[in-house]
Amino acid sequence: MATGRTHRPATRSRGIPEATVARLPLYLRALTALSERSVPTVSSEELAAAAGVNSAKLRKDFSYLGSYGTRGVGYDVEYLVYQISRELGLTQDWPVVIVGIGNLGAALANYGGFASRGFRVAALIDADPAMAGKPVAGMPVQHTDDLERIISDNGVSIGVIATPAGAAQQVCDRLVAAGVTSILNFAPTVLTVPDGVDVRKVDLSIELQILAFHEQRKAGEESAADAADGTATPAVAKDHRKGPDGDVPAVMPA
Repeated sequence: MATGRTHRPATRSRGIPEATVARLPLYLRALTALSERSVPTVSSEELAAAAGVNSAKLRKDFSYLGSYGTRGVGYDVEYLVYQISRELGLTQDWPVVIVGIGNLGAALANYGGFASRGFRVAALIDADPAMAGKPVAGMPVQHTDDLERIISDNGVSIGVIATPAGAAQQVCDRLVAAGVTSILNFAPTVLTVPDGVDVRKVDLSIELQILAFHEQRKAGEESAADAADGTATPAVAKDHRKGPDGDVPAVMPA
């Protein structure tokens, strides 16, 4: 029976808070960059700055991994890369299927960052018969009729949904029934999943709306500051021209 829950509780069985788990990939990205530059050690302050968090939070997060660093030396970069990769499950191969090979799905299929992090795209799946057999990112697209077989044959436990919103729940249900227990959802809708299934949602339009809110707030603060120091632009006089339906508004409604 579906519960409507889209993620697991706030803490995991190993006692690592979800908020810490969400920051581990940020640390790993910064550490990988340091490793590629052959940097042997890093201080908590330097790593925190690179990851965009404060150093106290970083030290707390690393304490859950049993890594405390060395006073005056810092953290061993290579060992931390190993520790975090192991905790995130990146020391093994994870086959992934992408369902919905439109513009977004095709872009995800062509993204090289999956393989470098241990995620192997095992199959590309689409409901459009015209897409079947078409190569995308060097891999033939397969039809959704074969979804269950593809999941079984490849031992897939992670699915990526990049379908239109209207098809996402049905695809989700089929993935879960076939044995998928983790879903990355790019469809602009909320998925209902049973207990034991994790869903992570990525909605670019929501992120843009949040940025728009901050831009509007900053503009309001700037206007208030201008008014306070007397530099505000004078208001434009109202246009009292008449149209066939009365006053012509300064800005026509959409």
